[in-house]
Amino acid sequence: MNTSTQRVIFVCTHNSARSQMAEGMLRAWGGDGFEVFSAGTEATVVRPEAITVMDEIGIDISGHTSQTLEPFLGESFTWLITVCDQAKEACPTIPGVAQQAHWSIDDPSGSEGDEETRLGRFRVARDALRSRIQMFLLAAGRDDLPRPATQRIGGETD
Repeated sequence: MNTSTQRVIFVCTHNSARSQMAEGMLRAWGGDGFEVFSAGTEATVVRPEAITVMDEIGIDISGHTSQTLEPFLGESFTWLITVCDQAKEACPTIPGVAQQAHWSIDDPSGSEGDEETRLGRFRVARDALRSRIQMFLLAAGRDDLPRPATQRIGGETD
C-alpha cells in the first residue's frame, strides 16, 4: 500500500445499496489514491436496483457482497463515512479511524411501486452520492473528474 493511499470505509445499515454504490464510485474514480470498503451494521444482500443504476453510469458492483463492520474492527482507516442516519447512531466512533463524516442519504431500499418507481429512488440516491464522492475527490486533490454541464438559473445548460 502506498503511504499516501487513503483507506475509506462507507457504512450504512444493511450494506445493500448506499454504501455499496459509494464504494463502487470511489473505487472507479479514486484511482490508486484510495483503498475502499463498505460495510453495514448488519449484512443482507446487494440490492439488484443498486446494481442496475450503477451499471447505468458504467460502474459494475454486481460482484460486491454485503458484510458487517466486524471484519474491519481494529483496522486503520483514513475515513469512515456513514451514509445513513441509523448507521451514524450505531457507530458513533470506531477505534483506528482518523476522520469521520456523515452523509445523510435517503434510503431507496424501502421504496414501493413498480420497477421504474423503485429505480427512480435508487437513481436519486446514486446521484446524491455521486455529488458527494466528486466533492470528496476534489477535496483530496483530484481535478480530472468529469464535470456535469453548468446549469444557469432558469434551467438553461452551458
